[in-house]
Amino acid sequence: MQTYILRAWCMLALARGLTPAEDFSWTKESPRSFYYGVFPKGFLWGAGSSASQTEGAWDKEGKGPSIWDAFGHRGGKVYMNHTGDSSCEGYYKVKEDIQLLKELEVNHYLFSISWPRILPMGIKAQVNKKGIQFYNDTINALLENKIIPIVTLYHWDLPQALQEEYGGWQNASMVRFFTDYANLCFESFGDRVKHWITFSNPWAHAEVWHAYHEKWRPEQRGLVGISLTSAWGEPVDLSNRKDVDAAERYLQFSLGWFANPIYHGDYPEVMKNYIGRKSALQGLPSQLPTFSAQEKSYIKGTADFLGLGHFTTYYISQKIFSPNGLSYFTDRDLVELVDPKWPHSGSQWLHAVPWGFRKLLNFVKVQYGNPQIYVTENGISEKAQYPQLCDEWRIGYLQGYINEMLKATKDGVNIQAYTAWSLLDKFEWSQGYSERFGLYYVEFQRQHKPRYPKASAYYYKKVIGANGFPNPREVESWHTKAMERCSATSQLLGAEPLMTHLEMVTEIVVPTVFTLCILISAVLLLFLLRRCQ
Repeated sequence: MQTYILRAWCMLALARGLTPAEDFSWTKESPRSFYYGVFPKGFLWGAGSSASQTEGAWDKEGKGPSIWDAFGHRGGKVYMNHTGDSSCEGYYKVKEDIQLLKELEVNHYLFSISWPRILPMGIKAQVNKKGIQFYNDTINALLENKIIPIVTLYHWDLPQALQEEYGGWQNASMVRFFTDYANLCFESFGDRVKHWITFSNPWAHAEVWHAYHEKWRPEQRGLVGISLTSAWGEPVDLSNRKDVDAAERYLQFSLGWFANPIYHGDYPEVMKNYIGRKSALQGLPSQLPTFSAQEKSYIKGTADFLGLGHFTTYYISQKIFSPNGLSYFTDRDLVELVDPKWPHSGSQWLHAVPWGFRKLLNFVKVQYGNPQIYVTENGISEKAQYPQLCDEWRIGYLQGYINEMLKATKDGVNIQAYTAWSLLDKFEWSQGYSERFGLYYVEFQRQHKPRYPKASAYYYKKVIGANGFPNPREVESWHTKAMERCSATSQLLGAEPLMTHLEMVTEIVVPTVFTLCILISAVLLLFLLRRCQ
């Protein structure tokens, strides 16, 4: 029954003669119009980041290398051979970044702990006390400033030692090592951290959830959830049953792959059927693991909340792929399409399609029993060769997506929190520093990585302060003032090339000249001494 929810939903919309974005009764007269209103009292607003992308200090004070450190250092793997070695220097700028959070007036900050920073070799036998102290100081500083820490245990920075010794996540031993690491975090920080996010591996997540539930929850009284990222998939043609089915498959392969085991105890039926059939055509057993009855029972129900990341939408149409070779993408028998009219971003895969967000949130409500949802990542990038502080397109993105989220709360979706992604421009994995998601611009070329607020930071602050969009006049004034402020900041930043030049003179040229003077003086002294003899 559950695997046909999307199909029935879309066919119902078709029967009513509605377009893809018009299937919600209370806004059916003007579904694309802007909705003025506020979120429920107590709604949480925040910003997010991750350790590998912002901390830098990749080999300082006892930290071990991560798989992303090793990947970046190979050369030729990341845009322009960028690395996260220094990134935003977040390891040294905690107090400064917390001040930025205070300026935004957020309720929470979502950040990740670097596994190799506190366990350099990945195992509990070797604990880096300086790493533990760093996160203790960070958490304490957040709480002192009345900012709730929401902590991700794993954001793609597996200790390189575990990759080399065990082959990484393909080895079942990783579940035990991850649970040991999680228990260390609960023990060290759980008296103050009450919101934990694990990892998109159902079995590893379940092990950690049970460990917390049995050992730590009675005293610490916190919540453990999982964060999953998914686009929305809209059928290209609602009158075409194959496209409707393909859109359903898209969501089940994307979100259902990890959410279904947690909420229903097993992988989606459509995944099992398609992957099993494609594998059988090549004389192979299904490449999708099979859960035993005991495992299904153990995994089901292991989420106190669902973290949901969302950035964009695709149109979906059926496309049959030959079974030559096994691939997640070809097993789905579908193609992802975009409307050329959709606003693009600095990332090839990301287009601004706000109406898809509301649809995805309602899908979660229906598919998984309306769980508590924490929106953990939502934002847009730019790719610019020069500073762009007046990011009007990001204001439009945030306004549109947050407004669709507001509509979803009116639909009855149980949304508890929203996290703008991201607080800072940062290291964007294989794209290096060429794409920027931040509310604050980071000048990576300068030693101390100064931060500057973009227009979107001011606008987002106003949304937070009003807890939504109270009325047209006020919302329009936010936009106007945000653009005025960014213009002033841009003028300040325009003077920075001179500052950069002076820094170079101070940090490179002056020491070099000083060293040369010492050498010349030494040579002259040696010459004089020889003459005296």
